[in-house]
Amino acid sequence: MTPRSIARTEVLIIVLLACVPLFIHLPYRVNIFLSWEGAYRMSHGQLPFRDFGIPLGGMYWVIPAIFFKIFGSQMITLIKAQVLINIIAGLSFRSILRSLAVDKGIRLASVLLFCLSYSFFNFWPWYNHSVIVYELVALAFLFRYVRVDMAAEGGRNRFGWLVGAAFFTVCSFLTKQDGGGLALVVACWVLAVDGGLQRKWKPLLIYAGSFIVLLGLVILPFVSHGFGYWFNHGQPPHSSRVSLFDILNELFGYSPWIKFYFFLIAVLVVVRWRNWAALRGDRAAVLLVALTLGILGEAAVLQVTSYTPPDNNIFFQSFGFACAFSLLAPLLPLRPEKPALLGVLLLGIVIWWSGSWWNYTERIVARFLPKKETATVSATGENVVNKDTYMISRDTVKDIPMSEWVECELPSFRKIKMPAPTVAGIHRLLDMDLIKNYRAGRKPGVAPGDLRVLNMSELTPLAAEIPFRLERNPRLPLWYHLGVGMFNRQADTLETRIRDHYYDLVLFEYIPTLNNFYPFRVRDSLRVEYSQVDSFPAPRRGAETQGVIEVFVRPGHRE
Repeated sequence: MTPRSIARTEVLIIVLLACVPLFIHLPYRVNIFLSWEGAYRMSHGQLPFRDFGIPLGGMYWVIPAIFFKIFGSQMITLIKAQVLINIIAGLSFRSILRSLAVDKGIRLASVLLFCLSYSFFNFWPWYNHSVIVYELVALAFLFRYVRVDMAAEGGRNRFGWLVGAAFFTVCSFLTKQDGGGLALVVACWVLAVDGGLQRKWKPLLIYAGSFIVLLGLVILPFVSHGFGYWFNHGQPPHSSRVSLFDILNELFGYSPWIKFYFFLIAVLVVVRWRNWAALRGDRAAVLLVALTLGILGEAAVLQVTSYTPPDNNIFFQSFGFACAFSLLAPLLPLRPEKPALLGVLLLGIVIWWSGSWWNYTERIVARFLPKKETATVSATGENVVNKDTYMISRDTVKDIPMSEWVECELPSFRKIKMPAPTVAGIHRLLDMDLIKNYRAGRKPGVAPGDLRVLNMSELTPLAAEIPFRLERNPRLPLWYHLGVGMFNRQADTLETRIRDHYYDLVLFEYIPTLNNFYPFRVRDSLRVEYSQVDSFPAPRRGAETQGVIEVFVRPGHRE
């Protein structure tokens, strides 16, 4: 393949795989309520810390909020926003490899690996993903500076790339603290290694100084709005997730891929550079190794501090692959861009990461290949034991199979499937006299926009469907996970409002197996002070974390 065809193929892979979610109907994503409400609030002019409390930064919602302004506040708009986020992630990763002069064949294979292993299954905006995307953009700017500097181009203007890198590192930090802080460490580590090679420390000082100045400019306007209380930097009432023991335990007790790449790169470094002079003369390759080691270290920490989802740190695979094969390439009889070797690499990656695409093709394959018996008793009366039947489930709460999920036929939930009982419960809610009268503007003494709703459930788009006005109060949380997104002070406030019958309607999601994902103590107050008029299943998958959305109304109101 020619260099131009390889470049076009890389961009095509990035764009096509990012756009796949636009053409399928997706199930409701667990916990996506936070993405929707944050974007919805920001698209209506609200800001974190000033108008609502949150332990994260506001950069998580910037792109989704812009898309809400352009396309409307439907759930599908979040998927459109994620398409752009995935394209930005892929192009940033590609830019990093280009700046480090990675062989074009290895670069193409690495881009495919990055898309399959990290971007392809991220259909929804989520802070644990967005924080890494901002980091990738920051690293793309940083290595663009390196590329310009190695070419001796740009003069003083080349330092603008470092300021850009610092800006996007701030964006990363103000998306989520652990990933953003580690992005800063990785960038400083790379610039320190480059400074040691070149005997130049000005770039590191410019980058670090720009980060401090830009971060200060963003934070200062929010200091008076409780930024120091809400933004989690390990201070009470927040609890720190950083534990050296847990990091070492996870690394040495598990993490085989991280350790494999550490070992493989160490061996290849010894083979590649026999002396210090040879190492200093290969600046781009040394920086690729430094970057990869930094990314592997970041992945080892993130799997402890950001433990959900479990594959949150999987981006290290692409960097490890690119670095290992770049060090290995000079030892191979064929250049990686040659069709024979490149074809093997690409096919191997597709098979290696088949889990990313198999879920979408297994239904087609199942039409041609018979599936094994899943009943526990055969037609002849014999007991059947196989992979699907050797365990006996004792769950008292049954998961609703995906085959029974349907579309809600409401604008905010267009193209999104949920369990049929959940959809029925939503329609019952909208058919309540309280809601119908409010929507018609006929409820005596209640003007449109004055319905007071506390929505402690995953169905946050109901704010647009009813619609009701979201509270603007820096003392109240956007996220109701007790000990994570809110604390006892906020729980006390909510319980006081419940005792005072402040809300007309309260939706509470009860998930008994999750540790106060919605505070149990608030539910206890509701059961005493309010009347429960309905309940229906929450749109969650997996019997172990099933929840029920309970509908409460203020005393004196009857349906």
